[in-house]
Amino acid sequence: MKLPILIHPDPRLKKVCDPVPDLSDDLRTLAKDMLETMYDAPGIGLAAPQVGVLSRLIVVDCIKDEESTPRPLIMFNPEILASSDDLSVYEEGCLSIPDQFADVTRPEAVKVAWIDENGNSKEEEFDGLWATCVQHEIDHLNGKLFIDYLKPLKRQMITRKMVKLKREMARA
Repeated sequence: MKLPILIHPDPRLKKVCDPVPDLSDDLRTLAKDMLETMYDAPGIGLAAPQVGVLSRLIVVDCIKDEESTPRPLIMFNPEILASSDDLSVYEEGCLSIPDQFADVTRPEAVKVAWIDENGNSKEEEFDGLWATCVQHEIDHLNGKLFIDYLKPLKRQMITRKMVKLKREMARA
């Protein structure tokens, strides 16, 4: 089931999410619905607060090539264990901030631990786009948006555009 995606500014996007204490069928269903929502958007990552659920859950799949096999990852309680000293700059966007993009500098590689949908502990190193995406989504769990990395003027400009967009959507 596709879920509605919250648009910035929304106070739920600025909240720190609670850890998932125990996996339930409802949470597994939420994760699958989030994947469907992400693919439909289309996007490469989605965090639970973006669909109004303040739990530490993200889904990602950075395989964009139609010829390649998708690699959907469901991550409960994801945590960055280590970050590289090397940095990379990616032009980031966000499903909660449609049609707005900006360069963000982040560590080029990260080591992440999480619980998968079967309750198994996982650990993996990500680099490139995968590292950027995982960091971006984990930021959502901590109430941080990619525009928070921007200079105040640029951030305010994007926020004003989103307020206008939300007004237009409400009228439609």
